Amino acid sequence: MNIFLLLFLEFFKMGALTFGGGYAMIPFIEETVLRHGWMTTSELVDFIAVSESTPGAFAVNISTYIGSEVGGIIGSLVATLGLVLPPFLIIILIAKVYEKIRENRLVQGAMMGLKATVVGLIAATVLSVGQEIFFSEGINLAVFRSANFYVSLIIFAVALFLLLYKKLNPILIIAGSAVVGIVLGYTGVITV
Repeated sequence: MNIFLLLFLEFFKMGALTFGGGYAMIPFIEETVLRHGWMTTSELVDFIAVSESTPGAFAVNISTYIGSEVGGIIGSLVATLGLVLPPFLIIILIAKVYEKIRENRLVQGAMMGLKATVVGLIAATVLSVGQEIFFSEGINLAVFRSANFYVSLIIFAVALFLLLYKKLNPILIIAGSAVVGIVLGYTGVITV
């Protein structure tokens, strides 16, 4: 199958079948890129970090990047189009009928089920990305002797605290963590 058609179809499927935004999409993206051999889990996690810290919608950023890696500029265009076309069409359809059906018990039940599933998908993403960041070599005693493990754990805890309790702007946290990572990598405290 032509790589451009494959990119379009895979991202069209993700766009049509994923509820809950970009983070809920990560398990599907991971499964797809690994199945096709487009990138490794480590490369995907790296770009998740980059995609989160760049302007624009996370899902669009990551689909554009994967498309670019696999098929150049045309690949980035078809992957992005494939991803955004289904939600665009679906939201136009829903916007026309939602006000009329919002109070329907079946619709309310479906929305409750979708919300719970989205939380589960995001939790699965947190665990998958967390495993790659903290235990990329597997869980063994050597991990706990690595400065990278403790530095990542401290940065994670500080970012979580600043987001949850200080309500600090995520852009400031992302920029600050990048600066800390650069300094620690440059000084040799962590290895990359």
